[in-house]
Amino acid sequence: MSKTSDIAPDPELCNGPAHVAIIMDGNGRWAKLRGRPRLFGHHAGVKRVREVIKAAPHLGIEYLTVFAFSTENWKRTQAEVAGLMSLFRRYIAHEARALDAENVRVRFIGDRVKLDAKLVGLMDELEELTRDNTRVNLTIALNYGGRDEVARATQRLAEEVAAGRLKPEDVDEETLPRFLDTHVLPDPDLVIRTSGEARISNFLLWQSAYAEYEFVDTLWPDFSAQELEDLCRKFGTRDRRFGAVPK
Repeated sequence: MSKTSDIAPDPELCNGPAHVAIIMDGNGRWAKLRGRPRLFGHHAGVKRVREVIKAAPHLGIEYLTVFAFSTENWKRTQAEVAGLMSLFRRYIAHEARALDAENVRVRFIGDRVKLDAKLVGLMDELEELTRDNTRVNLTIALNYGGRDEVARATQRLAEEVAAGRLKPEDVDEETLPRFLDTHVLPDPDLVIRTSGEARISNFLLWQSAYAEYEFVDTLWPDFSAQELEDLCRKFGTRDRRFGAVPK
């Protein structure tokens, strides 16, 4: 099967974000407004993921990271968690060929220990299937928490120090990122949260130190490619100084 070729980004978006990270919030409320169970909203949210992935190359987005399930989401009802895990398995199984055909490389971040073996196996298979794809780098945060990620990274770093492969005095802010789940990814330029909530919910805490943030009222199942484009254009107007002063 031939794969989708690279799509030239809109030249008007040359100053847009190369890496967009999204906290996909509002599925449950979207469903409740329609008198439907929360899982109905999660299923609707999957469609938005497809739309955003397809829109990314035109917008100049090379890396797209989406927050699918947090380490705190285990606190939800057993029925909702079970439904989400089933949805993740079906999404990977059903979308694998399409993602590969669209030349999308898929990675997963988060702690896989608590996930069931079948889901982890599907994750591994999708990563392997798409490992050579280049059009869009899609990262799915599944059982992910920023504090948990930093804690796991610190543990691995401490093991390196204890084994004598790393000196304590050589540990600096360039060292820890090598042990993060995202060590092969650039930091996000733009973080978007939908649904009107203005908090980052333990997402990419280290990586987003200098990201631009957008908190939008749209519930995730209603979030469109056009709204993403508008936010990318707005990003292009920002003066990102990274702590420096303009000359």
